[in-house]
Amino acid sequence: MKAVRKTITLPYYLPIPQLAAWCTGFTHFLLLDSNAGKTGQQDQYAAYDYLVGAESIRSLAAANNSFNALREFHDDGKDWVFGHLSYDLKEERSGLHSPYQDRIQFPKMSFFIPRYVITGKNGTTSIHFLEDIDNNDSIGSIIDDIKSVSVSDNLSQPTVALQPTVTKDHYIEQAKSFLRHIHRGDIYEANYCIEFYSTHVPISPLSTFLRLNTISPMPGSAFYRLDNKYLMCASPERFLARRGEKLISQPIKGTIRRGTTAAEDDELVRQLLNDPKERAENVMITDLVRNDLSIVAERGSVQVEALMALKTYPRIHQLVTTVTAQLAADKHWTDALKEAFPMGSMTGAPKRRAMEIIDQLESSRRGLYSGSVGYVQPDGDFDFNVVIRSIQYDHTTAQLSAMAGSALTAGCDPEKEYEECLLKMTTMKNALS
Repeated sequence: MKAVRKTITLPYYLPIPQLAAWCTGFTHFLLLDSNAGKTGQQDQYAAYDYLVGAESIRSLAAANNSFNALREFHDDGKDWVFGHLSYDLKEERSGLHSPYQDRIQFPKMSFFIPRYVITGKNGTTSIHFLEDIDNNDSIGSIIDDIKSVSVSDNLSQPTVALQPTVTKDHYIEQAKSFLRHIHRGDIYEANYCIEFYSTHVPISPLSTFLRLNTISPMPGSAFYRLDNKYLMCASPERFLARRGEKLISQPIKGTIRRGTTAAEDDELVRQLLNDPKERAENVMITDLVRNDLSIVAERGSVQVEALMALKTYPRIHQLVTTVTAQLAADKHWTDALKEAFPMGSMTGAPKRRAMEIIDQLESSRRGLYSGSVGYVQPDGDFDFNVVIRSIQYDHTTAQLSAMAGSALTAGCDPEKEYEECLLKMTTMKNALS
């Protein structure tokens, strides 16, 4: 039965800090912030400037046939759905298993139908509510609560020291093992990730997210809570979106820091745009994404709309490719997610063999890292990010995890790849200091 929601629209935006603070009163919420106007980049495929789903009225945590379960979950009510896909969901389809324990232990998949859906677009805010639960008066009270909530008491916390799970020497040895597989022709590329962690740290997830979102305002930013587990994410990357029958994937390969002067910044951009290793990475993953989408696309509809477009953010420059396709008439939107997951930018090529080698050589289980969080609209349009540049936290155990990775190809230098991981970790470390 299709859910019936009513909408109240306000002629202004609600502030993200107040929205985030209000969300923390619920055990299930997902706040997505495209940081429109802060990144300096237009995201033509962002349906909203910000989006919130809060308080679960019904949830899904499938153990088997997860994508089919998600299809049935959404089809049953044709309502808004928010949640995540863990990287470890790949075990369902591939049979591959990491030998390590996930430190935070988000479930492999979890989605919920929220009591409240709040969207910001074109300078207005809309609150979508279920008329059999709420009314105009109760929503008016919610709006007053959001406006009046204080965040000033949540903005300070002690500095958190992060420890790597591997030494630099160990990283380099493992990177060389990846390279031996590449030189043998087992794979062309692999994304090698390392974990940084801390134990017994009583952080404020709200403070951490607000600081992270200030330091690094990204189009795929997210603040997510599932019971006692939190994700604070500053992702620049879109995994997959659907707009009507159009599918959009925007893999990122190619990263370099910002310069301290305009001249240095221009020189770094020139280096990035002309780096044969970075360009090779991007082309390989572009081909992989094209192949993934072709499985569910109308014949001949897969296109590369933009190849290696330069995107500049406050701390980094990146090369972003946009691949689009038209969803085939006999395919469901969940088929597109299933065939493309996990994303090629975080695995490698060929994907299955790369994942197998990753499980052998990485020293941590990824869990939600390099998975995805996002939403599905009642009509089946959706948007999911890539969970990178993120901090995971378990409030009950006071365990914290952050990971970073880089793509290894035949021409890479393990020492430089390690430095790239440290560069990517800088944002998370600053958010925790």
